Order: sequence, then C-alpha cells, then structure tokens
Amino acid sequence: MKKIGLLGCGTIGTQIALAIDSGAIPARLTHVFDSSENAAAALVSKLKTRPKIVKNAHLLSSHQVDIVVEAASQDAVRDSALSILQNRRDLMIMSAGALLDDAILDVLSDACRDYNRTIYLPTGAVAGLDAIKAVRGELESLSITTTKHPRSLRGAKFFDSSDIDPDAIDSPTILFEGTAAEAVSLFPANINVAALLSLSGIGSQDTRVKIVADPKTSTNTHRIDASGRFGKMAITVENLPDPANPKTSRLAVLSAIETLRQYCSVGVRLGT
Repeated sequence: MKKIGLLGCGTIGTQIALAIDSGAIPARLTHVFDSSENAAAALVSKLKTRPKIVKNAHLLSSHQVDIVVEAASQDAVRDSALSILQNRRDLMIMSAGALLDDAILDVLSDACRDYNRTIYLPTGAVAGLDAIKAVRGELESLSITTTKHPRSLRGAKFFDSSDIDPDAIDSPTILFEGTAAEAVSLFPANINVAALLSLSGIGSQDTRVKIVADPKTSTNTHRIDASGRFGKMAITVENLPDPANPKTSRLAVLSAIETLRQYCSVGVRLGT
C-alpha cells in the first residue's frame, strides 16, 4: 500500500485526506504539513487513521512516503518541490501555475530525470487535456475564457494594482486578457487551469487567457478553444464551486482524488 505525505491542509488537502481515510484512495496518509499548525491539527482531528504532523515541508519527504501531494500554493512548489524529488519521492502538484516559470520547470524536469521520479499534474477544473496533448504538434491557436463570480476572485494580486473593486462589480466584466504566464501571476489561486492548458499545448506565452467576473453566475465556467492542422475543438465546463472554498471548483478536488487513486491502484487505466 502506497504511503502519502500531504503538503497543505486546506480545502483540497482535506478532501484528499478524507478520501484516503475512507478507502476511496487505496493508500495510507502517514505525514502532513501546513504552515498553519491549526489547519494541520484540524485536518488530523477529522481522520480515523491519524497521520503525524511534521514541523516543516522538507520533513515530509524525509520519511518513507512514496509520493508527496502539494495542495498549498505556488510558493510551496518553489520552496519544496526540488527537495522532494531529491529525496526520491514522486510529487503531485496542484498549484501548477508555479511551473510556468521556465527556470522552475527546467530544474524540476532535470530532477525528475536525475532521480528517476515523476511529477503528476491533475487536470483540475477543465476537460480535454488528453486531446490537447495529442494534437500539440499541430496546434496553431489555443485560448481559455474563465468566468467566475467576483467573490471567487477576491484576494487576487490583480486587484492590488487595479481600480476595480470585486465587491462593486454588478455586471459581467472582463478583468484580464493576456497570456497564461501573465494570468497565473495575477490570479495565482484562481487560474491554474490556464497553466495546465498551456503545459498541455503550445506554451504559456502563446496560450491566450480571458478572465470574466460575473456577479450573476453560480458556476466557475471554463471554455477552451483550440484550432490547427488537426481541426478545431471547443470544450466548455461549468463547475460548481467547492462548498468549502468558492475559489476552488468541485471538479478540481475530484480530479486530484482520481489522479491519486490511479497512482495507488493497479489495473486498467483510461486516459491519463
């Protein structure tokens, strides 16, 4: 049975831990860490089989775990991913926006080869990434339009330098149009889907992103448009926000659980 270390005890981390604890993921959660000791303690208190809380993120991979699951932040990826791979542990990354920094991606890719490890990136709140990967050599254009309620975007770095108040938005408003690289830096907790799309396709500088705040929507909607020598694709996903955190789509949580379930299972696998 696989042993798992968990980095981040927020919404996604908690749901993954509960899935392991229930047996939905055939594994053991042995160690957890969160920068908030209270968050880590609160998570552990919900579990029948209680993991150990370690004192810092680097200690997760010093124990005999098979994989460390990052469910914390882009900063956590920057600070801890390399040491996890160097300790010869696999890694699942939820904060995929960190990988749009080419320097970080290159270092982690080299570490995977050097230490014979694998980084897993769940498909998150979108669909169709298998198809995008299959045609990446024939892609000519790739874009995503994300529409969310303004409350789901609160706290984004974008608003630090904008005169737009998310609480004052009363009609559909385009907040951003630009590259995936720009989008994940301005909306680091909201638009990991753009990072995953660009990593699947034609890169962060050529993947176009539009972010719309709509106070009347009750879903997190992502529309992907792709075209090239293969033909055209249009993929739309309307996600319900996770009840515990409106910044996170429920599908993103379920995608993380399924990716980890496959990692810990044997048998027939469909898609990636």
